[in-house]
Amino acid sequence: MDEQALLGLNPNADASYRQRALAYFEQLKESPDAWQVCAEALAKGVYSNDHVKFFCFQVLEHQIKFRHGTLNATQQQLIRETLMKWLQLQLMSAQSEKVFIRNKAAQVFALTFVTEYLTQWPKFFFDILSLIGLNPRGVDLYLRMLMAIDAEVVDRDIQHSSEETRRNTLIKDRMREQCIPSLVESWYQILHSYQQSHSELTCQCLEVVGAYVSWIDLSLIANDRFVSLLLSHMSVEVLREEACDCLFEIVNKGMDPIDKTKLVESLCRVLQSAGFFNVEQEEDVDFLAKFSKLVNGMGQALITSWTKLVKTGDVKNAQEALRALEAKVALMLQLLVHEDDDISTNVVGFCYDYLHILKQLPILSDQQKSNVEAVMIAVMKKLTYDDEYNFENEGEDEAMFVEYRKQLKLLLDRLAQVSPELLLEAVRRVFNTTMHWQTAPFMEVEVAIRLLYMLGEALPASQGAHFSGDSTKASALQDMMRTLVTCGVSEYQHTSVTLEFFETVVRYDKFFIVEPQHIPNVLMAFLDHRGLRHSSPKVRSRVAYLFSRYVKTLHKHMSAFIEDILNRIQDLLELSPPENGYPALLTSDDQLFIYETAGVLIVNSEYPVERKQVLMKNLLEPLLGAFKLLLGKLLLEQDEERQAGLADCLNHAVGFASRTSKAFSNKQTVKQCGCSEVYRDCLQTFLPALSCPVQKEALRSGVRTFLHRMIICLEEEVLPFIPSASEHMLKDCEAKDLQEFIPLINQITAKFKAQVSPFLQQAFMPLVQAIFEVLARPAEDNDQTAALEKQMLRRSYFTFIQTVVSSGMNEVMGNQELENIERVLFTIIQGAVDIPDPIAQKTCFIILSKLVELWGGKDGLVGFPDFIYKHIVPACFLAPLKPTFDLSDAQTMLTLSECALTLKMIHLKRGPEFIQYLQQEYLPSLQVTPDIIQELCQVLQQPDSKVLKNYIKAFFQRAKL
Repeated sequence: MDEQALLGLNPNADASYRQRALAYFEQLKESPDAWQVCAEALAKGVYSNDHVKFFCFQVLEHQIKFRHGTLNATQQQLIRETLMKWLQLQLMSAQSEKVFIRNKAAQVFALTFVTEYLTQWPKFFFDILSLIGLNPRGVDLYLRMLMAIDAEVVDRDIQHSSEETRRNTLIKDRMREQCIPSLVESWYQILHSYQQSHSELTCQCLEVVGAYVSWIDLSLIANDRFVSLLLSHMSVEVLREEACDCLFEIVNKGMDPIDKTKLVESLCRVLQSAGFFNVEQEEDVDFLAKFSKLVNGMGQALITSWTKLVKTGDVKNAQEALRALEAKVALMLQLLVHEDDDISTNVVGFCYDYLHILKQLPILSDQQKSNVEAVMIAVMKKLTYDDEYNFENEGEDEAMFVEYRKQLKLLLDRLAQVSPELLLEAVRRVFNTTMHWQTAPFMEVEVAIRLLYMLGEALPASQGAHFSGDSTKASALQDMMRTLVTCGVSEYQHTSVTLEFFETVVRYDKFFIVEPQHIPNVLMAFLDHRGLRHSSPKVRSRVAYLFSRYVKTLHKHMSAFIEDILNRIQDLLELSPPENGYPALLTSDDQLFIYETAGVLIVNSEYPVERKQVLMKNLLEPLLGAFKLLLGKLLLEQDEERQAGLADCLNHAVGFASRTSKAFSNKQTVKQCGCSEVYRDCLQTFLPALSCPVQKEALRSGVRTFLHRMIICLEEEVLPFIPSASEHMLKDCEAKDLQEFIPLINQITAKFKAQVSPFLQQAFMPLVQAIFEVLARPAEDNDQTAALEKQMLRRSYFTFIQTVVSSGMNEVMGNQELENIERVLFTIIQGAVDIPDPIAQKTCFIILSKLVELWGGKDGLVGFPDFIYKHIVPACFLAPLKPTFDLSDAQTMLTLSECALTLKMIHLKRGPEFIQYLQQEYLPSLQVTPDIIQELCQVLQQPDSKVLKNYIKAFFQRAKL
């Protein structure tokens, strides 16, 4: 071997040596026989360097994995001999190999096994076991091989091809027939021999049993001899976690429900008599985590047995399974309330499924009712935060607790389905006790409010109508809500309690319709140091959103406070420029909610129109003043970072103004509220930003979004602003600018139709030319972003033409100069035929069909019939014949449908003349046989277009054979 190259295998070798080692590796891999040097080195133990040994195994692995089929019988025999000689060396060696080498060797053995077991090496396991006997080093490698074989053959997490899956099934079948009993016997001997002397080998062996038990005959393992050995391991500290996992796999194995019940019961009897059910006395939480998983497995196994037996009508055995299950509930509850959340989490599945059984029973026994109450108490206890929870800097532990809480919520929801009355009463009891909050720790106060909040989902009510209907539920919830808002708990000095208070107030906002007298106090909580002015930014941010929700529901009950609220939030509405240096109370995202809330209050107030107008001006004019100042600053600013900050701030101003308009509705339009003028002022102020030479993309995006809103809100009053806005947006634009501008034009076209026809006739060609110019710009071949932007722009262009022709304004295109019309028409033909993009092609055929409808008749556009025959008809046949037109693709089939409808429209407009043209000129030129021509023309003349669509598909499928 190249000793110089091997030096590069050392992790500390310099780059040139490493490079050489890599090249050498490639050379050995690709050479038909150089790998044999590595095989010899392994068989004779030539090298002591670990990295060289690992390297040799890698070369061998490559041969087996990728070149085994090209090796002759002698070479394949050499691989088998190499592995067995290497294994023999390990048995005699004074020292074990490093773990990473043992694992790699096991992988190579496993690869050889899956490749050769069914053919050349059926005695694989016999050979290995004969060689190793009970030598600890050999046993270690044997167990690692078994785990590696499990990964190759059984592990469901690894993706396999259908060929590999078929091979793996054959391997498992052959192993079951030939060697599994011998393997099981070897495991028993290993477990029995090494339980005292080599705990790590015993643990490895338990892991192997757990892995294989899912697909071998269970009776080989689930018998007195084997199970009693496993149970004895449960009493050995270093073995019991692995033993637990192994027992879990046995319990998890699919089997007959009666047998499963017996198996679980026999396990439980032994575990209970050995004292394992006394979990309070167990201090080893790692073991308890494994044990709780086993208990969960046993519980769920019994539940599955009960379900199957009930389905088959076996009442006696079903009752037996249920009795066995009920006997495990006390243990499950002990684990559910355990202070370690991992242990508790492990039995949530058992608990959830048990409650599901109770839900199905017609009547609950006293014991079952007390079980339900015990689960409730456990859930309420476990929902509580502990002292270590870090609210200011939530890390991984906190995230895990949040996830755990979600699981407990599922249990609470299930409890509500089993016994809503019991749950309501239990929550009420906890809530009323804890609302003497002055002396209670924060976690108890938070969980009491949290439980009230959770009832909202656990006890369903349509559209949040918790305070009507069922009087028991309504009055209980009403009492708790009244207590919540009158007991002063909103003053509690902890963020978790504060947040839970506001969340609950908003979840039950309908309560305030029933008792509106509490609204002023809650509004004050939202507006003062408890809410929007809280010391925690997290609380302020969430409260901004919750406040907007609260006001949206209850604005009708706030008439008396509107101006007071607007005054109190005035300073929260200020635009904070980037250079003012002190942090604002709210982020710009939070401010959006406050602006929307202000809009909702003004628009829905009972004030006369004049007052609404004044209030809306007071709300928006400071924004407009700040916008003008900042835009002036931006034009003078040279520093790019500060430019970006100013552009952001300008965009926030536009966004805030836009957000206030969300308050309007069909019942309360901008015009009816007298607010048109202030929004026109906004447009007047914002539009100059479109011609700002710096930060173009950011500013245009913001103003464009505002225009979209104003088209909806101001209706035709927006139209005077459109021409200048369009002119600015078409200057120095990129593909992305145009692609985002076209939807604006489409929105105007679709909404205002004839009203915008004069503008569209003027803007049509400038827009089209801008698109053509951007599409014609050269781009590098491998620039995928540019290619995608062009594709999206092309689609937007065709959508624009479709919008124009579908809005009944044929004059927009018809009144352009003839050469321009032709140019546009040819782009549509090109889009339909030459561009392999089924979405764009479909749009093109829709356009062509519409144009035929508009201009294809006797009084249509001069010369258009000629265009139909020369270009549109060929497009309908040439596009589907293209190799890129994939008839098995759903999107392409939609294109073909539109293509068929275009042909149908041509027939509708041109009649027999079209049929004659197809029969005598066009189809013969494509070498279509006369009988097929006849068939197609007959289908075209049928009234049902569905028949044509189906025929066209078959026609092109035949043509492409």
